[in-house]
Amino acid sequence: MTPLASYRTLFRLPVALFVTGSAVMGQIVASPVITADIFLTAAGVFLLACGASALNQVQERDIDALMERTRYRPLPARLLTPCNALIASFTAMLAGLVLLGRSGQLPFVLGVLAMAWYNGLYTWLKRKTAFAAVYGAPVGMAAPAIGWAAGGGSITDPRLAVVAMLFFLWQVPHFWLLLLRSADDYGRAGLPTLTKVFPREFLSGIIVLWTAAAAAASLLLPLFGMVRTPLLYGLLLLSALLSSLGTGGLLRRPSLPRAAFPLINVFIAAVMILISVDALVIR
Repeated sequence: MTPLASYRTLFRLPVALFVTGSAVMGQIVASPVITADIFLTAAGVFLLACGASALNQVQERDIDALMERTRYRPLPARLLTPCNALIASFTAMLAGLVLLGRSGQLPFVLGVLAMAWYNGLYTWLKRKTAFAAVYGAPVGMAAPAIGWAAGGGSITDPRLAVVAMLFFLWQVPHFWLLLLRSADDYGRAGLPTLTKVFPREFLSGIIVLWTAAAAAASLLLPLFGMVRTPLLYGLLLLSALLSSLGTGGLLRRPSLPRAAFPLINVFIAAVMILISVDALVIR
């Protein structure tokens, strides 16, 4: 792995880009005009996500070394030193916070809270409880809220509340599907997991119900004026159905987590695109 590839893995660029997309979606809905400010917010959130990911890998390098899925990451593979990773992490997070500070005081504060929640509370809880994903799920709400605040939207706006609820409901099955796919890895690393608390079939049922709740929450968006045409609502309904039916197969096919994991991510990405298109095009 080249040095450039090592840092790309350290920063987990696909995840950072996804988080950035959710922030952009929040800002577009709050202020449906593309200006230079949106690129400022996007850059700030992207750098913050990169830095938080790098710090998380420093914090969990001992766990990563024990898991097949993560043992080739730069730190357990000794492609980077913890010192170099920390420098990259703090540089990215500081730059991200500076940019968010230029977007406003509230985006800056939300960025700090997101880092504290993810690298502090959630990372610590992963070693303590099998239900860490539930406590960590509010982190998924942070980026849309940062974008919303940067766009001048009120943090008490009901539209933000329904978007935040949707991301909260999506975040939990997102993690639990990954858990089902890599249960042996988590056990090898000595982490508490729900597969040790519940039978696999029961956990699959919980994931199906949670995913259905996320899909149902997405169908509330038209009631809050965020999906306003029959075409977009039809696409939203199709996305919700595909997500629910796809994860529903977990009850019948234990091998499905590998396919259901990207499916639920495609679902939330589709919802983000539909909301953004509605805000920009429908006036």
